[in-house]
Amino acid sequence: MSRKKFAFIGSGSVVFTRNLVRDILTFPAFEDCEIALMDINPDNLELSRRAAERIVTAGNYSAVVTATTDRVEALKDADGVLITIQVGGFEASVADVAIPKEYGISMNVGDTRGPSGIFRFLRTLPVMLDILKDIERYCPDAIVLNYTNPMAMLCRAMQSVSEVNINGLCHSVQGTAEMLARWIGAPMDEITYTCAGINHQAHYLEYKWNGEDAYPLIRKAITEREEIYNEEQVRNEMFLHLGYYVTESSGHNSEYNPWFRKRPDLIEKYCTHGTGWNPGLDIMERREKLMTDEKAYENRRITEFNKWIEGEIDLNRGSEYAAYIFNAVFGDNEMFEFNGNVRNFGLIDNLPEGCCVEVPVLASKGRLRPLHVGPLPPQLAILNQINASCEELAVEGAFEGDPEKIYHACLYDPLTSAVCSMSEVREMVDRMFTAQAKWLPQFKHLK
Repeated sequence: MSRKKFAFIGSGSVVFTRNLVRDILTFPAFEDCEIALMDINPDNLELSRRAAERIVTAGNYSAVVTATTDRVEALKDADGVLITIQVGGFEASVADVAIPKEYGISMNVGDTRGPSGIFRFLRTLPVMLDILKDIERYCPDAIVLNYTNPMAMLCRAMQSVSEVNINGLCHSVQGTAEMLARWIGAPMDEITYTCAGINHQAHYLEYKWNGEDAYPLIRKAITEREEIYNEEQVRNEMFLHLGYYVTESSGHNSEYNPWFRKRPDLIEKYCTHGTGWNPGLDIMERREKLMTDEKAYENRRITEFNKWIEGEIDLNRGSEYAAYIFNAVFGDNEMFEFNGNVRNFGLIDNLPEGCCVEVPVLASKGRLRPLHVGPLPPQLAILNQINASCEELAVEGAFEGDPEKIYHACLYDPLTSAVCSMSEVREMVDRMFTAQAKWLPQFKHLK
């Protein structure tokens, strides 16, 4: 078998990159692979190179590591591509959330949907399409796995213009499944589930322990153990009222619906006192707490990295999907089922045709095959339909350079419509276009 090549586009997220590198190298078919790291930031690129080299040495692998700021060099002849980029940096992410906040829209993260997620999508899409063109030219048969948010809008857009085999991955499905197993005291290898919906808002349609419905045990844990209820207050409230458990964390999910962030008293009640990370703080407040002194933050980051690289390296495989998928398709061909983000052609019956859905996908030799789920329970479908329809409008507006469709996509967002008038949404969107114009070449007529 020829040496396989994995291209990491946006490798500067050092912890994430090193975990994926570690996982890939645990498979025998990839022990001698090439890890091609690419990032536009030379300093971050060097850290990721050092991390990858450390893993290769610790595992006594015969893999080779290359690092470059040239995307074409990294992509040429790659078998697998992983995309983890951010466009606009901290300046743009502040603009994503600061303007909506003036209109009463409190965002905890702001990277997935709503006005913040939509504008992140608008500035990310042109770069992703350029990456896609390079993939089509230099490694057209590669399996491409996207980890960049906003996942649904980006995957929907890319999959509509290219035949490249691209799928979107998020760790919330397996992460939440493990959390629920912990709550009921079940070993994870005895848990099975079917999960479907849209990214960050998929639900476990079935969750079983040794073949038996585990939802009664989950409900009992949430209602009878205060520490478990408090661990995920928003998601636990959603489960108690909707009957199915949602995949993504409380902080994220509080942004995607109209129930938890539209009034200060609701933020205080549901988003402030949990025992997990604090979903009541918006992204700027959390970033300010972390980066009051940016230089001190960078020094801490380097110190933590050096401590890791000089210590004992954990070579055990993690639960991220990517390496398992690569192994199934062009490695040892051990079939693997995961939840991926693909367009809805005959997969979920009561969500919009062609929208991006997150459904079970079967990876096997040479292919990825999404599986038909059927209809969602109606109370779940309504919430998914609203968000998916907003995403569809945003994608259309991005391709057409139509600011009116972007306005409408923001107008119908559940949290935005819960706190803003129509004229306020239009004013907010106009201001966001102005603030982010330099990242939005598809809207040249607005400059």
